[in-house]
Amino acid sequence: YRRPGSSVTAGTVHFRGRDLLRLSTRELRGVRGRHVSLVPQNPTTALSPGLRVLDQLGEAMRVHGVGRSRADRLRRGRELLDQVGLPHPGTVGRRYPHQLSGGQQQRVTIAMALSCSPELVVLDEPTTGLDVTTQAQVLELLARLRAELGMALLYVTHNLGVISAICDRVGVLYAGRLVEEAPTSELFASPRHPYTRGLIESVPSLLAPDRPRRVPLRGLLRREELPPGCPFAPRCDFATEHSRDEPQTLQFVAVDHRVACERWREIPALSTAIPPEQRSPAPAPSADGPPLLEVADLDLAYGRPRRWRPAGPADALVVRDVGIAVRPGETFALVGESGSGKSTIARAVGGLLAPRAGTISFEGDRVAGTAERRSRTLRREIQLVLQNPDASLNPRQRVREVVGRLLELFFGLGRREREARVLELLEDVRLPGAFATRYPDELSGGERQRVAIARAVGARPKLVLCDEVLSALDVSVQANVLDLLRALQADQGVAYLFISHDLAVVRAIAHRVGVLYRGELCEVGPAEDVYVPPYHPYTHALLAAVPEVGRTIPPRAEVTAEPLPVSELTPRGCAYAHRCRFKLGAICDVERPPWRSVDGAHEIRCHRTPDDLRALETAPTHAVAGST
Repeated sequence: YRRPGSSVTAGTVHFRGRDLLRLSTRELRGVRGRHVSLVPQNPTTALSPGLRVLDQLGEAMRVHGVGRSRADRLRRGRELLDQVGLPHPGTVGRRYPHQLSGGQQQRVTIAMALSCSPELVVLDEPTTGLDVTTQAQVLELLARLRAELGMALLYVTHNLGVISAICDRVGVLYAGRLVEEAPTSELFASPRHPYTRGLIESVPSLLAPDRPRRVPLRGLLRREELPPGCPFAPRCDFATEHSRDEPQTLQFVAVDHRVACERWREIPALSTAIPPEQRSPAPAPSADGPPLLEVADLDLAYGRPRRWRPAGPADALVVRDVGIAVRPGETFALVGESGSGKSTIARAVGGLLAPRAGTISFEGDRVAGTAERRSRTLRREIQLVLQNPDASLNPRQRVREVVGRLLELFFGLGRREREARVLELLEDVRLPGAFATRYPDELSGGERQRVAIARAVGARPKLVLCDEVLSALDVSVQANVLDLLRALQADQGVAYLFISHDLAVVRAIAHRVGVLYRGELCEVGPAEDVYVPPYHPYTHALLAAVPEVGRTIPPRAEVTAEPLPVSELTPRGCAYAHRCRFKLGAICDVERPPWRSVDGAHEIRCHRTPDDLRALETAPTHAVAGST
């Protein structure tokens, strides 16, 4: 079986007793979509931008002969949109994909996958780009649909918390080979392969930050260095000459539990303690000195300059009245759902978006709104690392040119000095010097992100803006990059404005946390305080939605209503009022909530007092387990 760019060289794929690899192209078209369907990772690229939602659903049904007429298919499409939890199916069905949020788009791809009632649905990282509340809603949806429709799911992901929440059995792949397979509960309780054990111990825990993480995975997967035997041998502490030379075959270690490791009996249990250096981020800097970065009363909006459009009302604000401070050597994290304004604030701090109101000060001096009006020194001292290194690294430049460009721009280094400094920076981010001659497409995702970090720290910045730098990486690479960021902070004293929707990662690295909802701060405080009661109602909903490794009960999506469009937000009332479980009454709709002090530097913006919230809220450890 062949297709452009790939081929199957051996093996079989049986579905309902038929080997799919032996079917003709026409026969495969009858299987795809009708009996086996796919939910892709990125719904934005999977959905046709030129077709309305109902037309896309109808097209899949028409191809496979589902429905006797277009009216039947439209009716079935509306039923599917309602089934996947989209409000007002008729209205949503008339929209184009770009008029929907990321979570809504993913629900549409799920509806399309279900349109022909398949027996098997393959889900390829369907929640990777979604925030935790939307992810929890999608997981609840999949669990409900599986129970109602009796379909099988093949779920492909690197998110171990999601696996723990939704899967019955798990297969662990390394370098294209199955190294372990077991029931979900048994795999997380008693992993037998060193790679599986390393994966589990690499995951930061939200609800138990001191959960063991003694043996994180070392190194990175390098396919060009794989030995003829076990592919994991170059990174394995239990490897022998025999395992390096001889392929490891799957063998049963328990009922329904197989592992490809000849030394599985010697693999110790999961760790029971954490070395101090892995327990938390670097010590918090002193709060006595002046802040490095101070943002006050910040309002931000997107829109074309006035001269390009007719006069009209001011653009709707996407960030309103935000104030934060970041001290030297500190990690301040901004968390919240997609669309909450996290990246917009980073763009303003980096000089890519001019504020509509408010001030941005750096080392006590007010700075210009846009980068071209800032001094070269200031542009050097504030650096940005973006979410997607594929888009932020020039594909036509070698690594030495990507990293060396800032050295030339800010320090005027000659070629020899520049190349020597590039090698030092690659060593700082744990990459071999030989990588200097490679192009970005010759590196893995984690390696590319390390190059982006090397470029940023090469400017010797005082503040690095980290915008979702870990969201596309698997857990083992995430752990390595987190360790790298901690080490750079300890060695160079750099401060981070860390933006993420992964609350477990934030707890592992941040000193202080700010929680954003629809462009407004609703809670600010030290990380150890923000993650324990009392919470702002929105923070409580975020924490309850996080899937946790080892938990078999899916996370609960407390936030179910769609957020109001930015155009409907008004200066009056609480922005979260229409979604809040603990809404106090009409006052939440008409009066902006005050800031209330919980303890020291921990503040919550809510009409309810901290004592009220403490009495109402159930800690997420219990809420996820099913408390009401």
